[in-house]
Amino acid sequence: MNGNRFGRLFQVTTYGESHGPGMGCTVSGVPAGVELDEADIQRDLDRRKPGQSMITTSRGEPDEVSIQSGLQDGYTTGTPIGMTIQNKDARSGKYEPFVTAPRPSHGDFTYSAKFGTRNWGGGGRSSARETVNWVAAGAVAKQVLDQSEHDVQVKAHVNQIGDIEAPDVSFEQMLEHSEENEVRCGDPETAAEMRDLIDEYQEAGDSIGGSVEFEAQGVPRGLGAPRFDSFPARLGQAMLSVPASTGVEYGLGREAREVTGTERNEDWEFPEGEDDPDPTPVGNDHGGLQGGITTGQPIYGELTLHAPTSIPKTQRTADWETGEEKEIQVVGRHDPVLPPRAVPVVEAMLYLTILDFMLLGGRINPDRLDDNPGEYDTPYHPSSPRND
Repeated sequence: MNGNRFGRLFQVTTYGESHGPGMGCTVSGVPAGVELDEADIQRDLDRRKPGQSMITTSRGEPDEVSIQSGLQDGYTTGTPIGMTIQNKDARSGKYEPFVTAPRPSHGDFTYSAKFGTRNWGGGGRSSARETVNWVAAGAVAKQVLDQSEHDVQVKAHVNQIGDIEAPDVSFEQMLEHSEENEVRCGDPETAAEMRDLIDEYQEAGDSIGGSVEFEAQGVPRGLGAPRFDSFPARLGQAMLSVPASTGVEYGLGREAREVTGTERNEDWEFPEGEDDPDPTPVGNDHGGLQGGITTGQPIYGELTLHAPTSIPKTQRTADWETGEEKEIQVVGRHDPVLPPRAVPVVEAMLYLTILDFMLLGGRINPDRLDDNPGEYDTPYHPSSPRND
């Protein structure tokens, strides 16, 4: 099976199944000399882990990360960062009825049809549990960016659940309020309405979809290339890899179909108060991207996620081994809604995309500090050239 790697210079390769012994990833392309804190990685994993509240699965996974390679005395050596996360609370017995009778709208049949076999416990490789690796890798990317000269900040929040949509919130509101409520919505009043709606679906044995709004500030101008290596093309790949995603937008998104060229086009101007300034677009309906390349303005967009497919309501399936059509009930521990736990996943994929482009564009120096990895006199600042 291919398709387990993301990125070109900053590469993340993942492994693991939902109910296997553990999950893990290898992160290549991390510059040497970056101070890497395992506790910071753990903080982001704690935001994604199950069992956080009554609106998440009750699966009891601590999601404790262990860094296996690529560090010496707390600093990266330039070699691959290897991380593992053990599975502690897998219960595969509930999935035995679906070995040859696929659950509706899951990957059970498509995986088996393609490969002739699959790890059926908890959905195996197709489970959203695999995103624990993405969050761990994204936390590494975040620490690299935090130690560069670029003040890159990334945040996401839940802006819609079902038909309840939050009003426009600022980046500062996302930072201030989204982690204060279980829904992770930047508007507290809307968060309470969303929570009530989620409870209704959960009590009815059903689930509901929603969306996650994301924004990145401080991303430098000039990242990306035309066509297949454009920033929005790679961003789309990153976001549509998130399990249950059905659509990704940036800038005006779908609204662009109703907007004239005169309304959408942004004039250029020289900002006041700067010596030798570069032209800057007036407005940002383009979402920080023009011609597939970053403008230096905030990058923002939205990811839509469908309702979780594992629900306790009675459904129908067809057993390809017996030839029987029958009713089934999917029992177990499942989320009634996905966006709250998807927020750190979306942020991670945005961090990975940005850092990969910055390395490709030479915005962060990936060279080692000296010829003897591990022998550092001072911490290496990844945005600075080597100073012998």
